[in-house]
Amino acid sequence: MTQMFDAAVAALRQIMTPPFRVVLFKSLGMTLLLLALAWAGLDRFALSYVMVNHPWLQMALTYATGVGLFFALAFFIAPISLVISGLFLDDLADVAESELYPPDQRGTAIPIGQAIWMGLRFAAISAIVNFFALLLLLLPGVNAIVFLLANAYLFGREYFLFAATRYRSLREAEELRRRFAPQLFFAGLFIAVFVMTPGLNVITPLFGVAFMTRIHRMLAPERNMRAR
Repeated sequence: MTQMFDAAVAALRQIMTPPFRVVLFKSLGMTLLLLALAWAGLDRFALSYVMVNHPWLQMALTYATGVGLFFALAFFIAPISLVISGLFLDDLADVAESELYPPDQRGTAIPIGQAIWMGLRFAAISAIVNFFALLLLLLPGVNAIVFLLANAYLFGREYFLFAATRYRSLREAEELRRRFAPQLFFAGLFIAVFVMTPGLNVITPLFGVAFMTRIHRMLAPERNMRAR
């Protein structure tokens, strides 16, 4: 447990370094651009179906629609940034591993096809898990706990698989994940706290990669590198 806390502290320190900040700025910039385009498109689409005869009422509806869409889309900043940051996970892993391994023992980038498949699977599992967690929103106290536990399982699982498949096949990574399932669930709690904290949730991928790279090294110190 002490090693896991040490890994979290080291990951926090690393995500403040320039390479990680560059990825953060890229993902946030792309996220805000996508949301701005979505806002403009939805605003125009909504107003095309709302026509009134009074100019002042039309103006009021225009502003109300724009403000409403702004706040609605603001809730999507974190999840969309998570998806976009996925484009840079291998780059982040290279930086994280540079602090832990000599050059000849670092992992290799996941093939693009496999990376896309893992990303889509992650998105699907995330949607399913959080859908059932949202069903408990009407139960105060219970909903936050369920959301935390669900995301601890989800993020512990997926970020570990990403870290492990840089060193071994996906099948071998899955076997390793099942072997260390309790430890990975506990590690996932650290990442889930980021997801549930406004402001911190946008840096979840940065912390997740830096943290789980260290957890993988702690749980599976043997190399077992495979050719890609």
